[in-house]
Amino acid sequence: MVGVVDSDRTAPAGTADSAIECVSVLSEDSRRRMFAFIRRAGHAVTRDEAAESVGISRKLAAFHLDKLVDAGLLRARYETPGGIRKVGRRPKVYEPSDAQITVSIPDRRHELLADLLLDAVLTEEADENATQAALRTARQRGRQLGAAAREETRPGRLGPERGLTACEGLLEEYGYEPARETSTRLRLRNCPFHPLAAKAPGLVCGMNQAFLSGYLTGLEVNGIEAVLAPEPGACCVRLDPNDTDRDDQMSQDH
Repeated sequence: MVGVVDSDRTAPAGTADSAIECVSVLSEDSRRRMFAFIRRAGHAVTRDEAAESVGISRKLAAFHLDKLVDAGLLRARYETPGGIRKVGRRPKVYEPSDAQITVSIPDRRHELLADLLLDAVLTEEADENATQAALRTARQRGRQLGAAAREETRPGRLGPERGLTACEGLLEEYGYEPARETSTRLRLRNCPFHPLAAKAPGLVCGMNQAFLSGYLTGLEVNGIEAVLAPEPGACCVRLDPNDTDRDDQMSQDH
């Protein structure tokens, strides 16, 4: 996975490209040391303080600090240290942003799974057990994301082929590595919840299926369903034509 995560509990905050940029920015030694110094400082840091922390010039420190701001790792603003207003321009100060960087290859989304399980615990109903609550929560989250995507893109009627195409964006974003096996079948080459799925396949794979089923429902995709189809080295879920669609296709073939 290569991702940037913020306080949004539903979706990744950035693309893989933005996360790779964050990592590459921190590969420079002085920049990385200044970033660590600012995170530990407990207050907004001036350019002079940052420069002194690593023993470089103020001008060079400003260059590195602005690179960290551009990458979303720091926030910059103008402030007078100690709250005392002096004549002239207020100094620029830097403080950590809320961004968190996670790097993993292949992509993993353990924070999504943890969030769904937490929601399940907090909303478990009297007539549910823990597994039922987890499946309900996963399905609801998927439906919300699908409905939001439909509202944003307004794709019109989505049959099997167009429906799978519409799904691929979210599947790529969440690390499923979608691959078309046929025009109406999509195999998911990566499990974002591995290796946790191997520890509790009934629960995690069931939640995965419920999440993707909910997404199809929210996006209003016709003729496609999320089915459990475990395969070594891949996601346990596959997007297939549903029974009605398969029957219609067989009738046409005959």
